[in-house]
Amino acid sequence: NAIILPGIFAAFGVFMLRQFMLHIPYAYIEAAKMDGAGHLRIFRTVIVPMVKPGLAALVVLLFVDYWNMVEQPLIFLDDPFKQPLSVYLSRLSGEPGIAFAASMLYMAPMVLLFLYAETYFIEGIQLSGIKG
Repeated sequence: NAIILPGIFAAFGVFMLRQFMLHIPYAYIEAAKMDGAGHLRIFRTVIVPMVKPGLAALVVLLFVDYWNMVEQPLIFLDDPFKQPLSVYLSRLSGEPGIAFAASMLYMAPMVLLFLYAETYFIEGIQLSGIKG
């Protein structure tokens, strides 16, 4: 609970998505209203598809932030079996081959997530060049 609750109340995601949503042209929302769409349908069919690159970036950034967390688990978790892999890697010393293999395994989920979300990042960069 001590690791999860601070992340729930973090304002970074709200700020990032708000900044991304400010660049959605209001003409799309007005057109959906004229077609008879309600607020929920406008959100689901107009806003969410346009915010997908921002959501992908937010997911990747938050995942990397929480995956690399070291200080909070060291402070709040006493049981070494409950501590994340990042804490274990900071304590790993000895044979360099084991440290390298553990680091590669530790890095694999972040690389795979980035490769999956790469198309959304490219789309976000293309959309940011459009002047509204």
